[in-house]
Amino acid sequence: MIEPHGGRLVDLHITPDSIPADLPSVSLDSREAGDLEMMGSGALSPLTGFMCADDYTGVLECMRLAGGLVFSLPVTLSRKAGDPEVVPGDVAALRRNGALLGLIRVREVYRRDRVREAEMTLLTSDPAHPGVEYLNGLSDTCIGGDVECLDLRESRPFREYRLTPAETRALFQDKGWKTVVAFQTRNPVHRAHEYLQKCALEMVDGLLLHPLVGDTKAGDIPAETRMRCYTRLLEDYFPANRTALSVFPAAMRYAGPREAVFHAIARKNYGCTHFIVGRDHAGVGNYYGTYDAQAIFDSFDPAEIGITPLKFEHSFFCRTCGNMATSRTCPHDSAHHVFLSGTRVREMLASGELPPAEFTRPEVARILMGAD
Repeated sequence: MIEPHGGRLVDLHITPDSIPADLPSVSLDSREAGDLEMMGSGALSPLTGFMCADDYTGVLECMRLAGGLVFSLPVTLSRKAGDPEVVPGDVAALRRNGALLGLIRVREVYRRDRVREAEMTLLTSDPAHPGVEYLNGLSDTCIGGDVECLDLRESRPFREYRLTPAETRALFQDKGWKTVVAFQTRNPVHRAHEYLQKCALEMVDGLLLHPLVGDTKAGDIPAETRMRCYTRLLEDYFPANRTALSVFPAAMRYAGPREAVFHAIARKNYGCTHFIVGRDHAGVGNYYGTYDAQAIFDSFDPAEIGITPLKFEHSFFCRTCGNMATSRTCPHDSAHHVFLSGTRVREMLASGELPPAEFTRPEVARILMGAD
């Protein structure tokens, strides 16, 4: 089975009685809590905590940790107003809305340049970008150090599908899959996505549909609704012995190319050997080129990433061909193609109008309309 990133699958879980009751508390926002959960399970291996300045700077400037390993996005903990001041050597409890999540052994407290971070990781400092908006709401002070955390999945949504990397790896082994392709999504799976997944399934043993269920921007379909769509689609249109569904606890960064690499490395830790990178992966608005998220993988030696990106062009239903296609396989111009913007689909659903079956499966459309 493919090795985790850095060669070792991290496990940072501890029991509640391992955390002293008298520790000062450091607050986490929702994204940081998701990052903590992923670090605890090993999904962000080799990270063992929130980044200190050397790793942060290396990732920002070179997409590498201080030791040289490829890592494309910072994973940081920002100091919150009202929290007690902590200094290197302190041990602090990590809490989200007062609930105990784990602890941090503080190694460093350092300053960062949020504008520089936005320009390097998001390729823009435009406050209209949701990732920039998030950064603008943070402090300039970061707390770095190793963490340990509680396994709180029993109290989290989608428990049945909230598998750790160790559990997905065991699942793949039980199924006899030697090659596994992961599909990242924050949207319902429409016909174009289904086509990419099935093309990939022609090349590998199994598919991990791995939707992100952390924070997304306003206007995105809620995770609860999307999960109903995913389960229905897999039940009706995919072979059960060649597919698996699990959830990815991360928040969306909307970081385009850099987030594509981040998503790929995480899926490598989950045991996947291949990763689908389609049109405008992790993009938003017009901040990134259509295939920039594919081109970024060419910046690295493939062995440094480890997981193989499967690069697909934009797919569509061609009425003249009578099937799904891309520009590589369809000779007809766009007048023959079924393509709907996300805005148009939301308008149709809001008015009770089913999008065409060439765009989305009727079963999925009915769930999105709240009719099923």
